[in-house]
Amino acid sequence: MDRRVLLAGATGLVGRECLSRLAVDASVSSVTALVRRPPDADTVLHRKLHFEQVDFEQLGLYARKLAADQVICALGTTLKLAGSREAFRHVDFDYPLALARLARQQGARHFLLVSALGADSGSRVFYSRVKGELEEALRALDYPSLTIIRPSLLLGDRDGFRFGEELAKRFAWAAPRRYAPVRASDVAAVLVEAAREDRPGQRVIESADIPRR
Repeated sequence: MDRRVLLAGATGLVGRECLSRLAVDASVSSVTALVRRPPDADTVLHRKLHFEQVDFEQLGLYARKLAADQVICALGTTLKLAGSREAFRHVDFDYPLALARLARQQGARHFLLVSALGADSGSRVFYSRVKGELEEALRALDYPSLTIIRPSLLLGDRDGFRFGEELAKRFAWAAPRRYAPVRASDVAAVLVEAAREDRPGQRVIESADIPRR
């Protein structure tokens, strides 16, 4: 195999883990990571990794650089960081959908999305509704392969303290598997494996089905 992979969200928890795994995957010939800023000095470096600085507000300007066989999208923010519902939707819906459309036009055959537990376009919860609407929009595109993973609360090395995450870690043993926190490294491992398998059709991987390594 000689796969070219496009990765969006490479600086996030799941994205960083995907980057490390793709770099050592013998079936991957090149990885293009779309970033807003140049990578940090401690970012994993490898001969097959290429960092492309882009403005997601004008993604169409970089269309030719989005040519790849597969796209892993780990883009996302939080309502708190976004500052408003409109800004959140712009990052978590508009950006991924624009990326999917442009990459498909450039020949991508498999789109892999990091969604969220409870994603549902009919949900009363704004966060879950946006995630569900994105999933529906992606299903309407003509990708031969679509993989959606819906992790619960992500655990990993973040910048800064998050009270909710620390609380989840402490009581993870008591949570049903469906709602139990999952490490970003485990999510990334499933994504990279799904990309390697490259199965045709649409599939959803729920948080409870993510192997804990």
